[in-house]
Amino acid sequence: MSTTTSISPSGPNKSDRQRRVLVLGATGTIGRAAVRALATRGHEVVCLVRPRAGAGEGLTAEAGENLPAGASLRVGSVTDPSSLTRDGFRGERFDVLVSCLASRTGAPKDAWAIDYAAHMQALTAAKTAGVRQVVLVSAICVQKPQLAFQQAKLAFEKALIESGLTYSIVRPTAFFKSLSGQVDRVRRGKPFLVFGDGTRTACKPISDADLADYLADCLDDTDRHNRILPIGGPGEAITPRQQGEHLFRLLGREPKYKQVPLALLDTIAMGLGVLGQLVAPLAAKAELARIGRYYATESMLVLDPVTGRYDADATPSTGSETLFDFYARLIRGEATIERRDHAVF
Repeated sequence: MSTTTSISPSGPNKSDRQRRVLVLGATGTIGRAAVRALATRGHEVVCLVRPRAGAGEGLTAEAGENLPAGASLRVGSVTDPSSLTRDGFRGERFDVLVSCLASRTGAPKDAWAIDYAAHMQALTAAKTAGVRQVVLVSAICVQKPQLAFQQAKLAFEKALIESGLTYSIVRPTAFFKSLSGQVDRVRRGKPFLVFGDGTRTACKPISDADLADYLADCLDDTDRHNRILPIGGPGEAITPRQQGEHLFRLLGREPKYKQVPLALLDTIAMGLGVLGQLVAPLAAKAELARIGRYYATESMLVLDPVTGRYDADATPSTGSETLFDFYARLIRGEATIERRDHAVF
C-alpha cells in the first residue's frame, strides 16, 4: 500500500523573488485567501473582479481598502477579451497568472463559458502581457469526467499544458465550506443527512488558508512546476458518516441520521433529463441533479488508474487545519460559513 504524501507548508515567508501576479476569481473564499498568501510573500498582486463583485451591492470606491497590503483591485469582465486586456492587464507586464475562477453552477452553458472559454481568453491575454507561469485551481473530480464542467476544466487543462508556459494545475479534494452546510441543521436538532449509509465516499478536506499557501508556494517550488497536483488537507480521509459523528460529539448530542436512497437521486436525474429534452430550463436542472448524484457516489481522492479505485493513501496532504477543527471553531462562533460568491476581501 502506498503511503500518504505529507507536504509541509512554507508559511508566510517571503518569496525567492517578487513577481507581478494577476489573480482571477479573487472575490471567492479561495481567491481571497490566495491573494493574502501571495501578498504576504511579497508579490505585487492585481485582482481583476466583476463590476458587481462586492458583497451583493456592487463595488464601491472604498473596496480596495479591504485588500491586503501589496494587492490592488481592477474592475473588468473575464468573459470579454477586450476587457481582460484593457481593464485587467492594461498593457503592463506580468509574470504570473493565478486563477481561482470557476463556474458558479456547473451547468453546461456556464461551465464552458467560464471553466473553458474565459480561461482560454485569459491565457491569450496573459501571453501578450509577458506571463510565463500559470497556477490554476482545477478540481480532483476531473479524474473521472462525467459532467459538463469536468469536461470544460479538462479542455482548458490540456490547452494550458500545451501552451508552452510553466504551469501548476492544482486539484483540491474538498472544501470546508461545501462540507459545513449541515452544522446549523444539526444544531437545530435535525438529523444529519447522508446518501445511502454515508460510508460510500470519502475525502480529505482542505481549508482555504492551507490551499492558498499551497498555491502561493507553486510560484517558487520547482517540484510543482509542469505538474498536475492533487492535494488534500491534513489527517485521514473521512466519510460523510464520520463527519456527522464528529459533529454530534462536538455538540454533545446523540447521533441522528436521515438516509437518502441513491435510487432517489437516479430517479430525479433521469426524470429531469427526459423533461429537459422538451423544456430547456429543465435540462440545466437535470445537470445539477447529475452533479449532486456524482458527489454522493464518488470520493474526492486520487483515483488509481489501474484498479479504478480511490486511494486515500495516494492523496497528498498539506496544511494544519482539519475539517473537525473548523467545525469546532464554527460551533464556538470563531468562524462563519460564507455563502456569497461576491464578498470583497
